[in-house]
Amino acid sequence: MITRRQYLSFTLALSAGAFFPQISRAQNLNWDAITERAKGQEVYFNAWAGDERINAYIAWAAEQCKNQYGVLLHHVKLADTAEAVSRVVAEKAGGRDKDGSVDMIWLNGENFAALKSKDLLYGPFTQYLPNILFVDIESNPVFSRDFTVPVEGMEAPWGLAQLVFFYHSGRLPAPPKSLADLLVWSKANKGRFTYPAIPEFLGTTFLKQALLENAKDLTIFAAPANEKTFASQTASLWAYLDKLHPHMWRQGKAFPKNAAQQRQLVNDGELDIYFAFNPSDASSAITQGLLPKEIQPFLLSRGTIANAHFLAIPYNAKAKEGAMAVINFLLSPEAQLRKQDPAIWGDPTVLSLTTLMPDEKNAFDKLPLGSATPSPVQLGKKLSEPHPSWVDFLEKEWTRRYAS
Repeated sequence: MITRRQYLSFTLALSAGAFFPQISRAQNLNWDAITERAKGQEVYFNAWAGDERINAYIAWAAEQCKNQYGVLLHHVKLADTAEAVSRVVAEKAGGRDKDGSVDMIWLNGENFAALKSKDLLYGPFTQYLPNILFVDIESNPVFSRDFTVPVEGMEAPWGLAQLVFFYHSGRLPAPPKSLADLLVWSKANKGRFTYPAIPEFLGTTFLKQALLENAKDLTIFAAPANEKTFASQTASLWAYLDKLHPHMWRQGKAFPKNAAQQRQLVNDGELDIYFAFNPSDASSAITQGLLPKEIQPFLLSRGTIANAHFLAIPYNAKAKEGAMAVINFLLSPEAQLRKQDPAIWGDPTVLSLTTLMPDEKNAFDKLPLGSATPSPVQLGKKLSEPHPSWVDFLEKEWTRRYAS
């Protein structure tokens, strides 16, 4: 009897035309040929390194890729994904159209848009990956459009994210239900809240969350920003921050450098609230002794920003086949299960569990998500990311107003 996985692998070439109509079936590469060429290749994976749990997971994945594919995976640790984007742009400007220094990037949003708009990505490539058929791209808009920009097989979904707030239940019996409530609470509890400094991605996400929550019409943010719309749509945001900052940690004159430091301030007792883009972040941190067990999640009544994060290959990557092998492994049930385990990372899977073998699905179903992980019902309404152009405007204006 043919297994579910064998069937999915068998239908890979046939389905590629349906998922990616711009690619003819005759153009599909042979996966065996890709993995044969991948052997011995060194893949330089440029990925954010601000969390030791994630760094440890990537180190584990490197061992698996070496054993399964003969690929040597190197984690190029970034403070900001834009560093890798700038390197690819510089190599293009310098005429380095092959043997580039970046083989693979963990990215989404404005970084994806910047590379795609300049034709600096290799692909479409995801139709070649056997494990892409475990991902239900057609039914999930966040897999097909990244911050409103069509993905079109130029990056592979790696994980899901939604902005979730967490609070110390022993110090804060009733958490705020909106950012307006957060302002009221902050005035009564000075110095107990803050957010990471811009342009750290979680800090920028807080700006976007506040922008959407203070806006009357959310549809305008699906379109590119310009100076006129930006000025009119952000006036209420800056008014809100001007009121909030004096009551924040260090009076809003200094900010944590990243999400890990913000979480540490909660653990140290300096803050009562923090937030993360991983719904399992607190459960994972509690498991590893990074937060007290009193931490609990809360969501905002109007919803919070949700998106997916992806893996992409630059147009001039030296080890394209090796990168595809690594990405295919990272989409495997084995790798996705480990990634979702709060004791390891806690990052939600992109796999559709109905496509898995019964034992694989059962492993996901039995995975303990932790006491501080919100249920799907608790996660509530998901807000769409604004068009990537809003980020550049937001970060520049925030810097002008608050970083001087």
